[in-house]
Amino acid sequence: MSSTLFRTKKVEQSILDTEEPEHALKKSLSALDLTVFGVGVIIGTGIFVLTGKVAKQNAGPAVSLAFVVAGIVCALAALCYAEFASTLPVAGSAYTFSYASLGELPAWIIGWDLVLEFALGTAVVAVGWAGYIRSLMDNAGWHMPDSLGGRDEAHGFGFDILAAALVLVLTCILVLGMKLSARVTEVVVAIKVTVVLIVIIAGAFFINGDNYSPFIPKSQAVEAGGSLKAPLIQLMFGWAPANFGVMGIFTAASVVFFAFIGFDVVATAAEETKNPQRDMPRGILGSLFVCTTLYVAVAIVVTGMQHYSSLSVDAPLADAFKATGHPWFAGVISFGAAVGLTTVCMILLLGQTRVFFAMSRDGLLPRFFSRVHPRFKTPHRPTILLGVIIAIVAGFTSLSELAELVNIGTLFAFVVVAIGVIILRRTRPDLPRAFRTPWVPALPVVSVCATLWLMLNLPTETWLRFAIWMVIGALVYFLYGRSHSRLGRQQETTVEQVTGEGPGGKQL
Repeated sequence: MSSTLFRTKKVEQSILDTEEPEHALKKSLSALDLTVFGVGVIIGTGIFVLTGKVAKQNAGPAVSLAFVVAGIVCALAALCYAEFASTLPVAGSAYTFSYASLGELPAWIIGWDLVLEFALGTAVVAVGWAGYIRSLMDNAGWHMPDSLGGRDEAHGFGFDILAAALVLVLTCILVLGMKLSARVTEVVVAIKVTVVLIVIIAGAFFINGDNYSPFIPKSQAVEAGGSLKAPLIQLMFGWAPANFGVMGIFTAASVVFFAFIGFDVVATAAEETKNPQRDMPRGILGSLFVCTTLYVAVAIVVTGMQHYSSLSVDAPLADAFKATGHPWFAGVISFGAAVGLTTVCMILLLGQTRVFFAMSRDGLLPRFFSRVHPRFKTPHRPTILLGVIIAIVAGFTSLSELAELVNIGTLFAFVVVAIGVIILRRTRPDLPRAFRTPWVPALPVVSVCATLWLMLNLPTETWLRFAIWMVIGALVYFLYGRSHSRLGRQQETTVEQVTGEGPGGKQL
C-alpha cells in the first residue's frame, strides 16, 4: 500500500495531460497579468487594518520592520514556488508540485488543504466586502434591512445578500474567460493601488517625527496561559510571544504575514500563461516586491501621523487622517478597501477552482468536473459548483473564528513546496528549469523553519480545526480518490501488459 500512496506523477505526464482537448485551458495571461493578479489578491484588508493592530499591540513604529521580516519569509517561499511553476506549468499550484515530488497521498492532503483555504478565504473576504459596502451605504443614508445583512439578531435569521451576490457575479466572470477576469482585475487593482498611494503621499505631509519615539518600544512581560486561543508554541513550551522589544517585531511579523497571503494563487494560473517558464517567476516575485514596498511605506506614514499607542485597531488609516483634521479621507479609504476586496475574492475563487479542476483531472475527484467549456475554455463546472456553495456559506455565516484556517492552510502549503523543491532536485536533476531556486537545499530549509515558526504562533484551536479537516480529507481519499486515481489505473494497466496478469493477480 505504501508504494501506491506515495506514487509520483512524472512532470512530463502532467504537462501532457494539459494538451488533451477536453481538459485544455486557454493560454492568455502575460507576466503583467500575473503580477496584477498577485497584487490584486495580496493588497486587501491587511494593509487597511493590521498596521494599527500590530503597531499598538506588538511593535510600535517598528511595525514597518515587521512587514520587512514577513516579506522576507514570503520571498523564501516565493523562490521555491517560482522554480516549480516554471518547471511544471500546470494548474493546481502546490497540489501539482507535491504530486510530482512527494507522491499521491501528500498531494491529496495539500490539495484538500488548498480547497479549504481558498473557499473559506473567498467567503470571509466576501463578508468583509459586504461590510464595507453597507458602511458606505449607511453614510450615504441608504440602509438595508437587517435580515438582508446577515445580522438580524431580533429574529435569529439573516442572509448577507451583498456577500452572496458578489461571489455569484465573480463566478460568472470567471466562467466567461480568464482574459476577461484579468481585465476586470487590472481595473480594480489600479483603483485600489491609487488609493494606497494617496494615503502614502497625502499622509507624508502630516508626519510628526516625535511619533517615532520610541521606534522600538521596550519589551513587556506576557503571562503564559493554557487557553486554546493561545498560540500553540505557548501551550507546548509555556513560552509566550513577546510584546514589543526586538522580539516583538518577530511576533508582529507572524501577524502581518497574513496580509501577504495570496501570492501563491498566482501559481495556480500557470497552465493559462502564454510563456510560463519566463512569466511565472516574474509574476510571483514581482507582485510580492510591489506589495511589500507599499506595506512598509503605509506603516511608516501611519505611525508617523499618529502615535502608535493612539492608533485605531479597526481602521488605523482612516482614524489617522481624522486625527489630523481630514475626516473625508476615511470615505476614500473605505472605498479603496471595498474595491480592493473585490479582486481578493475573485482571485481566491479562481485559485480554488483551478486546484479542484487539477484534482478532478487526476481522478482524485469526480472526472465530471475536469471538462472545460467548449467556447470559453474555462473549468466552468467546478467554478459554478464552488461559486454557489461559497455564496451560500458567505450569506449565512460570519466565519470570523474560522478565518485563521486560511492562514494555516497557506503556511502548510509553503512548507510542502519548499520540501518538494529539495526532493525534485535530487530525484529529477535532469529536468529543464527556466528558474532555479538559489542555494538549494539551504534556502528551502530556512524557508521551512521560518514558516513553521509562524505556524507555531497560530492559536491552538486553529490547529485542532485544521487537524479535523485533514482527517476528513484522508477519509475521502481512501474511500474514493485512491481507487479512482488516474495515475493508479495507468500503472495497473502497465503491470497487466508487462506481466499478463489482471487485477488480483489473475492470469489474462
